[in-house]
Amino acid sequence: MGAGALSNLIRSLRLPTSPQLLVGLDVSDDAAVYQINQQQALVQTVDFFPPIVDDPYSFGAIAAANALSDVYAMGGKPILALAIAGFPRDLPPSIIQAIMQGGADKVAEAGAVLAGGHTIIDNEPKYGLCVTGLIDPALITRKAQAQAGNQLYLTKALGTGVISTASKRQVGDPADLKLAIESMLRLNRRAAEHIAALGSIRSATDITGFGLLGHGLELARNSQVGLRINSQALPLLQGAYRYAQAGIMPGGLHTNRAYVEQQIQVNYAETVDPALQALLYDPQTSGGLLIAVDAEHAAALEQQFAQAGDPLWPIGEIIEQQCIEVV
Repeated sequence: MGAGALSNLIRSLRLPTSPQLLVGLDVSDDAAVYQINQQQALVQTVDFFPPIVDDPYSFGAIAAANALSDVYAMGGKPILALAIAGFPRDLPPSIIQAIMQGGADKVAEAGAVLAGGHTIIDNEPKYGLCVTGLIDPALITRKAQAQAGNQLYLTKALGTGVISTASKRQVGDPADLKLAIESMLRLNRRAAEHIAALGSIRSATDITGFGLLGHGLELARNSQVGLRINSQALPLLQGAYRYAQAGIMPGGLHTNRAYVEQQIQVNYAETVDPALQALLYDPQTSGGLLIAVDAEHAAALEQQFAQAGDPLWPIGEIIEQQCIEVV
């Protein structure tokens, strides 16, 4: 569902509450957090979708990485996963097995266990996970804790949506798709571990279906701040800008843009061309983490990633005015 329709639906629900529910639907975040004791809480999320790549094993692994990402975005450590899937009656068992094995292997890579799940008959294949993790309640990286002056960093390049769309329309370069798949397969585990090691970061989110500015809007709105994005610093996957220039864009990109621009003032500098504007809203699958860190600890964060050889891009800052500036 689009962000607008989903928000309206959630607002209409009457839901039970609990003092142990530290993060729920009252303020949107990447996963729910339920406190067990003073030192420990459960982090839980669920995510699934239809195939975005042709190879069944890669599809299962990407879907799993995408679901695991929400736990990492909260600062948690995945421990347990259950699969959720729908498959056509006539889908060959070998394909189903490959999808499930891809998911299971990615869960194992995360250091968690896949212990069961649920399947239904569906006309279109769908696969994903319900993931449970553990976290120290004092170290939750919420969307609601960013402050003016924080520096913004991104851990993966953008463009999986337009590249996948180009591939589906059979106008994409296989080399571009290969690099996009490699990015989607990469867990946010190491990025989350770097954040935890620093111990001073309290605000982060992962960039998935609502795009960079869709998820950035949630961080800004929940924290009652604004964003300044340096468009020239944005990391883009190979081919993404070219496809956007050619108008090859998924439908969700336009839905994301319409929603964000209805919710907050977005100001684009004259130097930000239409293709680059569009990529700000490109729906990502298994995208990176967007991290807000105070200026005092920004250098330490950069050093943490650099020493491990992991990618990290500074892309802007948090501002007091509640708007989004793209410069």
